[in-house]
Amino acid sequence: MNLLRRTFVTLAAASTVLLAACAGGPSGGGGFTPPNPPQKVRLIVFPGGWNLPVWVAREKGLFAKSGIEVETTDTPNSQFQLVGMIEGKFDIMMTAIDNIVAYREGQGAQPVDGSDLVAVMGGDQGFLRLVSVPEVKTIADLKGKTLSVDALTTGYAFVLLEIMARNGLVLDRDYRTERAGGGIQRFNALMEKKQAATLLISPLDVMAVERGFTRLADASQALGQYQGLVAGTRRSWAAQNPNAVAGYIRAYADAVEWCFDPRNREEAIGIIQKYTPKASRASAETSLALLTHPTEGMQRRAAIDMKGVQTALDLRARYARPEKKLQAPSSYYTPEYYNRAMR
Repeated sequence: MNLLRRTFVTLAAASTVLLAACAGGPSGGGGFTPPNPPQKVRLIVFPGGWNLPVWVAREKGLFAKSGIEVETTDTPNSQFQLVGMIEGKFDIMMTAIDNIVAYREGQGAQPVDGSDLVAVMGGDQGFLRLVSVPEVKTIADLKGKTLSVDALTTGYAFVLLEIMARNGLVLDRDYRTERAGGGIQRFNALMEKKQAATLLISPLDVMAVERGFTRLADASQALGQYQGLVAGTRRSWAAQNPNAVAGYIRAYADAVEWCFDPRNREEAIGIIQKYTPKASRASAETSLALLTHPTEGMQRRAAIDMKGVQTALDLRARYARPEKKLQAPSSYYTPEYYNRAMR
């Protein structure tokens, strides 16, 4: 089995155990009206165990209950995802809030018009850890080295720059960056020691540490509240398909609560292993603790953290080029569909 395949396998099992922590349940009745007949929704995600709510929503019939049929595509990087979304190839994306801001403000990796993009739901606080090759033991050891990013204009690259700056290292003076793709691509590049360090999303960092690599920093400890993953879409598509957007949010939020319910632990493990059949029980258990962490794990009810959005905006204002005055956090998120879903 090649390294990429092993990564998919272990990663998902890890997300599995993320089922044994807290309590919760499906949303109650109210004003939400599922699409009738069921509507197809094209979803694009970064591959990995953090997609557990999507798998659960499919397996437990939560998408069907919400009147939608979800077709999922894995993206190799943020550029492919955002450009495809803007071009109308996908309807909803699970992506970093910073990606939406970047393309809204004309600071994306491609010169395309992203003014129609908007976040409609929260997801998580990033699960970001700075991990290096075994011979690097401190952030100071990264001086003169190359670090990998997805794209220096979007995603979590600014978190990396901020962590390095807080440790006295400045881009292009003390270290350089190199594009290596999404999380799994960066993980594989790090395992091959093509770069000295990168930001990894848990549980990829756990897998790296198990192989002797060094965890240098935890972004949540360095930055505090930070909004990572969100559900995003085009305003124009959402306006024409409000019940489909609300249906996705409702199903995803119910799946998150299902995952936090310890009564569902064994069934959830089975779902993880179905989607990544060679995942080990141990890796699943490791991820459970990470993904259901009360302050750093998946966001309960998929509720967005607007203070976390502000942190992402502050980093973009500091590091993005060309410099641009950004809008208020509320301009990049609309609560309309989340409120509709939760009625």
